[in-house]
Amino acid sequence: MKVAAVIVDVPTRQTDRPFDYLIPEKWENVLQVGMRVTVPFGPRLLQGFVIEIKTHSEFKTLKPIQEIVDVTPVLNEELLGLGKWLTETTLCFMISAFQAMLPAAMKAKYEKEIHLVSSEHRAYLHADVQPFFAHRSVIPWKEIENTDILPLLQKEIQKGHLEVVYRVKEKGTKKTMKYVALALPAEEAKEMMNKLPTQAAKQKEIIACLLSCPEGMLLKDLLELTGASSSSAKALLNKGVIVEQEIEIYRDPYEHREFVKTEPLPLTEEQQRAIEPILESVRTNKHEIFLMYGVTGSGKTEVYMQAIDEVLKQGKEAIVLVPEISLTPQMVERFKGRFGSQVAVLHSGLSVGEKYDEWRKIHRKEVKLVVGARSAIFAPFENIGMIIIDEEHEASYKQEENPRYHARDVAIYRARFHQCPVVLGSATPSLESFARAQKGVYRLLTLKKRMNEKGLPSVEVVDMREELRSGNRSMFSRILFDKLKDRLERGEQSVLFLNRRGYSTFVMCRDCGYVINCPHCDISLTYHRVQQRLKCHYCGYEEPIAYRCPSCQSEHIRFFGTGTQKVEEELAKLLPEARVIRMDVDTTSRKGAHEQLLHEFGAGNADILLGTQMIAKGLDFPKVTLVGVLAADTMLRLPDFRASEKTFQLLTQVSGRAGRHELPGEVVIQTYTPEHYSVELAAKYDYEMFYQREMRIRKLHGYPPFYYLALITVSHPELTKAVATTEKITAHLRNHLSSETMILGPVASPIARLNDRYRYQCMIKYKREPKFTETLKTIVDHYQQEIAQGQLQITIDLNPYMMM
Repeated sequence: MKVAAVIVDVPTRQTDRPFDYLIPEKWENVLQVGMRVTVPFGPRLLQGFVIEIKTHSEFKTLKPIQEIVDVTPVLNEELLGLGKWLTETTLCFMISAFQAMLPAAMKAKYEKEIHLVSSEHRAYLHADVQPFFAHRSVIPWKEIENTDILPLLQKEIQKGHLEVVYRVKEKGTKKTMKYVALALPAEEAKEMMNKLPTQAAKQKEIIACLLSCPEGMLLKDLLELTGASSSSAKALLNKGVIVEQEIEIYRDPYEHREFVKTEPLPLTEEQQRAIEPILESVRTNKHEIFLMYGVTGSGKTEVYMQAIDEVLKQGKEAIVLVPEISLTPQMVERFKGRFGSQVAVLHSGLSVGEKYDEWRKIHRKEVKLVVGARSAIFAPFENIGMIIIDEEHEASYKQEENPRYHARDVAIYRARFHQCPVVLGSATPSLESFARAQKGVYRLLTLKKRMNEKGLPSVEVVDMREELRSGNRSMFSRILFDKLKDRLERGEQSVLFLNRRGYSTFVMCRDCGYVINCPHCDISLTYHRVQQRLKCHYCGYEEPIAYRCPSCQSEHIRFFGTGTQKVEEELAKLLPEARVIRMDVDTTSRKGAHEQLLHEFGAGNADILLGTQMIAKGLDFPKVTLVGVLAADTMLRLPDFRASEKTFQLLTQVSGRAGRHELPGEVVIQTYTPEHYSVELAAKYDYEMFYQREMRIRKLHGYPPFYYLALITVSHPELTKAVATTEKITAHLRNHLSSETMILGPVASPIARLNDRYRYQCMIKYKREPKFTETLKTIVDHYQQEIAQGQLQITIDLNPYMMM
């Protein structure tokens, strides 16, 4: 008897453990750890992951497994172990951890098929398998799932003759076309052709055409070439002369792009010093964590690529994480140009199908390198030689829903397992990482010079309060305006950056001060000029623009704040001759728009690139000599202890877009708080000084890296219930945690109501707290019943990045 321990797809505390199921005899040699199965659970059938196979169970009667979902494991031993670790460290359910590692296509409703990899493989199949693929190259899983042929199919899959493909049932996710080839050897096909009657002339033409193209062709091309109708092809299909298959037109988002092969560049002395310890670590299979602290334009990417080259030469694999926002076409081009088809790319701009195809390339070991955003850290590699996290300070590496992991922690866990190095790179490292490097936990590698030996661009800070006092009501200071005009005359390019975080175009009545808020959330509605509507960016509620104040009926109702559309309009008035490309959520929502706009700008078809967050990183254009920051301090007003750090990082990153090549660069930062140290020090590129100032403040107020943080948020449709539950949780924590731990709250969340749910929170600051996880688990267990009923929600975020 063989028994499988299965984690079922029911994300609740009671079911967050393995359940034993009997493995039917026919599958005893087929089922492996890491596969998904369908099992009876109460009255229903559910999917689950097999995490262990054993020979006995403590339970007498066991229900049998109903069906096998995968023919080969979708999660290897290491990823199963990682899932268990995530459960412990992020307090999520095990099923959530496992599902986070798979592409969305595998979580949707799908049908499974076994595909012949190519017609050449037909001859090598096992004699018992061959009949299934005699006249076709795809067989539905349903046909063979209950037959004895499964173990043989597994062997053929391992040999690479067959593969499993998940066909997502949602329409439009698969792009397929009919493909035909001869089912008979050439000699037999010729004989068959001669035997056909004269009225079957078109059938003869089809055979002749396929004889000249033995690998087959698309049906539509074949019919076009021969002038035959589909009924002629169907007749040959019925006679077994030709085979037809639906082939997937491989969804490679980069298939129409020619990537120019690039060669490694000679390294500078600094780069050589930085790469040596990394290469040493790769060659000796030593797990180390490096923090590569290098100014913008110092050539960190080249160091990464040459280190990856060494990893690939050793036959190992590498993962490179970049923030979603800087996964620009330029970044992809660099890696594809150097490593060609060995690269898989994973990011949110891809369709569900494209993501699944990229994942499949990794799973089938067709690629050695993955470049992607946060979730690419779960790439199913089995021999990792290095993990790189570029712009390691980026908040987007932290996932904001379950499992609430930080990609850096997962990278370190996986690198420890594979005994390989992790490289964290940034011009403005997070305080936590820099503090660890100062303590010697991470090894610090420094790049202080730009590649081209040019200095960093000069920065001017403009006090917008002074501009107002002197009568300038425009959103451009006089200095910035003059410099923009100057660049236009010289034929150089400028980048204008609008920091919109924490700053929205809200609508306010000038007579009574009434602000139009969302009826379901405690947040003002945002004005969208194109549709002339007000929208809530949290719950999606929208309403038409009001021309009278709903409170006092005054007509003096105006919108405030500076949106990119508004800046674009003002530019058109002041500099009508300037060609402007605007990049924001509205202009880049269409697939491929991001790439197209940057290509236009790179080709010199515009003078000014105007945008939000998405243009702050990773862009490299030779003719950009001016960067203007329109609202440097909007982030400083957010209720977040990292506000100063994020402002400093953003200003430094944006400044780094100017003067990256031959022409010198200039930066103008417009602000209403020029005296704030994050603005002052960003203008001087003085990270070390900023680090010291910020660390003093963090120590004084008990924030990371001096303390760990946890944020518990309770939400409920009734205000009293939300408050009472948070109070009980806070009291429980005070009774069970040590006196050194600080518990703040309960207080209303900065956004106190979202989607008609009231939100309260308490924050925990702790250093060493051995019973911490245990105590938090008891809280969740205690409220499990109410959470299951759907009214109460309790979220626990360890190491939170979003305080809102």
